[in-house]
Amino acid sequence: MGTVAAATAVLGSNGAAQAQEEPEVEIERFPTTAERSRKRVAQIYRRQVRKARGTWSSYITVADLDGNTRPAVDEDADRVVEAYSVNKIAVAVAVLDKVDRGLVKLDQTVTVSAAIVIQDTDGIFALDGAYPSEVTVGHALANLLTVSDNTAVRLCGLVVPALELNEILRSKGFVHTQVVPVTNPNRFFLGTTTARETHTLLQKLVDGELLSPASTAYLLNILRATASFTDGVRLNLTTNERLRVATKAGWFEDGRNEAGIMFSEDNRAILVYSMFASGTFTGDKAQNDQDFSTTHPAVAARAELGRSMFDAVIKITTSKPKHRAKVYRFFNGG
Repeated sequence: MGTVAAATAVLGSNGAAQAQEEPEVEIERFPTTAERSRKRVAQIYRRQVRKARGTWSSYITVADLDGNTRPAVDEDADRVVEAYSVNKIAVAVAVLDKVDRGLVKLDQTVTVSAAIVIQDTDGIFALDGAYPSEVTVGHALANLLTVSDNTAVRLCGLVVPALELNEILRSKGFVHTQVVPVTNPNRFFLGTTTARETHTLLQKLVDGELLSPASTAYLLNILRATASFTDGVRLNLTTNERLRVATKAGWFEDGRNEAGIMFSEDNRAILVYSMFASGTFTGDKAQNDQDFSTTHPAVAARAELGRSMFDAVIKITTSKPKHRAKVYRFFNGG
């Protein structure tokens, strides 16, 4: 976990031994080796979690030059937690697994009925006001992973029912990353995971061990898009820097989660992070429970950590496979 502050006993004026912490040795902002990068990430993680408070389950790794990954942070990573929308990555993996097997096509359509639309303020399906309508599976996945549309979860459930979805994930080794079935077989709650399993899912994805090359590129391109979540890890990054981070956040009640991948300048997966936080954070709990933006202590902590993690790996690379992102161009209408 990097350099830790040591405590020494000093003699006070009353003769009693008092503990006094020595200043923590600051790790350089831009390390040039993976080992120093891990120490820097661990140092900033400790500071931000201490400041935000709450209960955290996290697993963060940095890849060595030879491609081996080693943990910078391993905090209660095997505890089963509520995943919330972070599990939408797992849902997408299950859908794309069926695409790879020829059982589903990205351009096949699903019906958006009035009954299937969740009337919340997350996503866009509840905003268009035109039902019934038809959209493609690809359209549903894009909305699932960028604006985190909850109706898109139900649309995915039309092509991968809950029990089948869980079986696909179990077959890939994810026994804790499971959705919760309900009476309707095509619907489910987003369920649970562990920080380690979510990290493993992301690591296997970039290593090409979960999906076909086409589906892997498709999924990573969505998660790296500028339309994806920006309030957490990506908040303090420039547009071009954000394009080097594939991320997905999840939140509900007191939970504030985020998991993703940072890519080196030559588009290799260099850092993988999985952070789940809940409980009582700094400040007023009632206010925090209703705050899902970067003003929430846990989200603010991830934003600070995101900038530091990016800087910590900006000067290093790895031998891992390249994953080229599309070049994003901006237009002024037309």
